[in-house]
Amino acid sequence: MTVHRLSVRVYYEDTDFSGVVYHASYLRFMERGRTELIRSLGIAQRELFDGGTALGFAVRKMAIEFIRPAVMDDLLTVETRSVAARGATMDVEQRVLRGEEVLVTAQVLVACVGGGRARRIPDGLRRRLEDGTDDA
Repeated sequence: MTVHRLSVRVYYEDTDFSGVVYHASYLRFMERGRTELIRSLGIAQRELFDGGTALGFAVRKMAIEFIRPAVMDDLLTVETRSVAARGATMDVEQRVLRGEEVLVTAQVLVACVGGGRARRIPDGLRRRLEDGTDDA
């Protein structure tokens, strides 16, 4: 599977009173990483959301390990990799790094939803998630 990389600069708003990245900020960074992974595969989430079947993605479960702290002004890399896509869910692995140093790891179960219910991931998107390419 292809690994998508997103650069994120740590700003004051991402930190707690001591200048260390607040734990919930990593969730935002990783959400951006998952969004950009989908975009890199040629899928505009807004088009999915606005389409006739109105699909979106919601985190159903996340296991996260905070290994080392990031601080203000750090340049981080969010790595995102789709591990499996089946039915209405996909498994995603993510890491947040500062250079080569791993700061945070996460295993994420993402559900495809529409109309308040779980929906099958469209076949075209599932294929792209499985092989990591934009076949549009």
